[in-house]
Amino acid sequence: MQIVIADDAVLLREGLVRLLTEHGHQVVAVVGDGDALVEAVVAHRPDVSIVDVRMPPSHTDEGLRAAVEARRLVPRSPILVLSQYVEVSYADDLLATTGGSGGGIGYLLKDRVAAIDEFLDALARVAAGGTVLDPEVVGQLFARRRRDDPLRELTPREREVLALMAEGRSNTAIARTLVVSDGAVEKHVRNIFTKLNLPPDTEQHRRVLAVLAYLRN
Repeated sequence: MQIVIADDAVLLREGLVRLLTEHGHQVVAVVGDGDALVEAVVAHRPDVSIVDVRMPPSHTDEGLRAAVEARRLVPRSPILVLSQYVEVSYADDLLATTGGSGGGIGYLLKDRVAAIDEFLDALARVAAGGTVLDPEVVGQLFARRRRDDPLRELTPREREVLALMAEGRSNTAIARTLVVSDGAVEKHVRNIFTKLNLPPDTEQHRRVLAVLAYLRN
């Protein structure tokens, strides 16, 4: 894959370059601020970009805003955001850029990079158009559920399935995690779509819409 890296932390940046290169990927640009990220995405049209949330000058949300702008200029451009902390509002804003139209999106904590195989798998899923959320983010989203939660009609098992969908897992992977059959997972997914009143459409489109509903409540 061709990859753009945007992070102002030199050690992490160089570590990512080495890791990705050793696994056969090509890093086409390495930048340290949001404006440079947007320029790199427009110039290189990478298979995926790895983006830090906090970059110069204010070290607040420059990376996120640059990622949103990059996806506006290059629609469906896959973005994997890395953050030092769980910042739920950033995850929500990032997922909203899909608009149900696809284009891979991911949000992981930086310490997940240490689990190399899992990190590379998440990167590949985002590049392929999937949605990947860090389990810590998913956990905090559950913690802030409101009483008027539109997901309240879901059974506990359906909530488990939807949480795993939010982590970017396929039906087969969900079945393996929950130790149930693929058919059982497919039934739960259909029930989720029905209870959330998601219109008939492509499977991937409805999965994205379901995850968005999950994030926003």
